[in-house]
Amino acid sequence: MYLLLYSPQQRFFFSFIGAGPSTYTTQLIKRQLTDMMKAPPEGISVGPKDDNLFLWEVLMVGPPGTLYEGGFFKATLKFPDDFPNSPPEMRFSSEMWHPNVYPDGKVCISILHPPGTDRYNLQESADERWRPILGVEQVLISVLSLLNEPNGDSPANIDASKMMREDKKEFRRRVRKTVEKSLE
Repeated sequence: MYLLLYSPQQRFFFSFIGAGPSTYTTQLIKRQLTDMMKAPPEGISVGPKDDNLFLWEVLMVGPPGTLYEGGFFKATLKFPDDFPNSPPEMRFSSEMWHPNVYPDGKVCISILHPPGTDRYNLQESADERWRPILGVEQVLISVLSLLNEPNGDSPANIDASKMMREDKKEFRRRVRKTVEKSLE
């Protein structure tokens, strides 16, 4: 049995009694999946992976006018049992050369960081981080936006960030190679 309460002051849900995903979490993920499949943002396609509602396959088309234009990038979106209290995790399974994507493909973006403040990263406000009122669509649109405007101030891939700052021509070449590889 679960009891869910929303705290506007803390901006997250409290879940009591039980372990594992609640019925609320399952229904919320189902609803967001249905909405995303009916009317996905341009350049994005989603679906459950292996009929697992808590693990989605994502296909993103590199946005027009960006270095990633024309690429087809596969990723997964993994939901925690306590969603929406905690954010999902997004990881590119396609090779990705980007300052805000770890070498293992994990996306590093404020909206995917746990709620609250981070005493080690005072540049990032609690409003930029995950909040239970956010949905999957906002996450995916934020990642598309990140492909357009990498954040070199908070890199996950230090080599890509350094190359972007110090050798723009080589950075563009490396990204184009990544795009070409995504089409294979």
